[in-house]
Amino acid sequence: MLSAAERDKRQSIIDACRSMNALGLNQGTSGNISLRDGDGFLITPTSMPYDEMQPEDLVAMRFDHTVVGNGRPSTEWRFHLDILRERPDVNAVVHAHPIYCTSLAILEKGIPPLHYMVCAAGGDNIRCAPYATFGTQELSDNALAALKDRKACLLAHHGLIAVGGDLKGAMWLAVEVETLAHQYLNCLQLGKEPPLLTPEEVANVAARIANYGLYSAPQ
Repeated sequence: MLSAAERDKRQSIIDACRSMNALGLNQGTSGNISLRDGDGFLITPTSMPYDEMQPEDLVAMRFDHTVVGNGRPSTEWRFHLDILRERPDVNAVVHAHPIYCTSLAILEKGIPPLHYMVCAAGGDNIRCAPYATFGTQELSDNALAALKDRKACLLAHHGLIAVGGDLKGAMWLAVEVETLAHQYLNCLQLGKEPPLLTPEEVANVAARIANYGLYSAPQ
């Protein structure tokens, strides 16, 4: 029997999943979300429609790769586990296949500093991790490298990862990154790479943005 607090925590993940689809960040059940929970984490189950998902369906995992109780975790559980284990500043991981981020990822392109909100991801760009098959340790290793000193990355031929100190922050960042990807693709459609902010201005913005909205800098 779940306590009221446990039920609310699990429901927050379900609500975020439904919001991903409503916002156009994801389609169907291709996205997945995790949230740190005690000495492990909660993660969405594999292949379950969000509208049917109930708090009891969320899967609890430990950092030793074991599943607590019943349930089958998302096929992407490995990079959720590795990110949460290796990044103590991260408590929530959002993975989705938004149209514009995924279009750039198919091109194996990251997002350069064409707009100051790139700094919301923690640096002067949003990297695109090299391609690896979904659910593999190689993909997890590539994602961790792309997320070094960052709170978001693209996955080549795959999608987006956004992380945060809490679920609201991770979701907020996912929306910001998808907006940046849309802006970048619009510029590329004009036939050339856009002019970029200088390193000096990126540093200036990074200092100013530290307390902006739901953003918090990587530790």
